[in-house]
Order: sequence, then structure tokens, then C-alpha cells
Amino acid sequence: MRMSARIVCEYGSSRVARAVARALEPDNLRLPDGLSVSTVASGKKVVSSVNLDGRMETLLATIDDLLACAITAEAML
Repeated sequence: MRMSARIVCEYGSSRVARAVARALEPDNLRLPDGLSVSTVASGKKVVSSVNLDGRMETLLATIDDLLACAITAEAML
């Protein structure tokens, strides 16, 4: 099944948004076949797109991992 999700997080400044987006970049490099993740900073927002040709459980686990990494990045700033 083909699925996609778009996650938008807004921060207090573009500097913080860029830092969080950079922290999430390593998660976008090595992914299983059928899964793609992209994260960009756009002003004060971080926009992540997840596309999957696979199981719903994989999509949910990917989103959970992405948000956990964002929370960790936020805590470090």
C-alpha cells in the first residue's frame, strides 16, 4: 500500500528550525526500499515528508522515530 505523511513543526525562530532540520538529516540517508523521508527548514517551520510503499506499521514507526529525534534535538538547543 502506498502512503504518505507530512509533519510540520513550528518554532520560535528560523535559527532553531534550521538546527532541528539539520539534526534530522542523518535519518534521511539510509532507508529501506520503498521508504523515503525528506526534512527541510522553511522559515520558522520544519517540514518532514514521509513516503512509503509498504505496511502501515512501518509508516507509524517511522513517524514515531522522526518525532522522537525532533524532541531530542529540541532538548539540546
